[in-house]
Amino acid sequence: MKRKIDDLSLEDQALTRKVLMSAATRAAKNGTIETFMENLLTPSEQIMFGRRIWIARMLLAGNQFSDIGARLLVGPNTIQKIEDQLLGKMPDYGKTIKQNRRKATRTERQRRAAENPLGLTALKQKYPFHFLLFPWPK
Repeated sequence: MKRKIDDLSLEDQALTRKVLMSAATRAAKNGTIETFMENLLTPSEQIMFGRRIWIARMLLAGNQFSDIGARLLVGPNTIQKIEDQLLGKMPDYGKTIKQNRRKATRTERQRRAAENPLGLTALKQKYPFHFLLFPWPK
């Protein structure tokens, strides 16, 4: 019978996680992790977990939300949730994400400049010192 997580006490939730992690660790040490996961999880659950890991890897690689969503057919809320989990578990990940977003923003500006060579973005890219005295929106 399917149970909601709220139906279990906090102690039972912790014990259940501990049992799962212990079994997975043993299977990994024995070299039977693939068989263990195939027998433990339904195909749908395997896909769900695999996609979460895939999203995390794409985020770590610096892919944009729109690229991830288009490739894996997931919504921005799902991607944001996984990014939040990564930020909480991996302290240096936040710096990496910010650096990658800055790089992506520059790339986006360059793309827009190429699309419209007479626009302000293209002019600023071509003549950056002319724009030092003027505030530029971000």
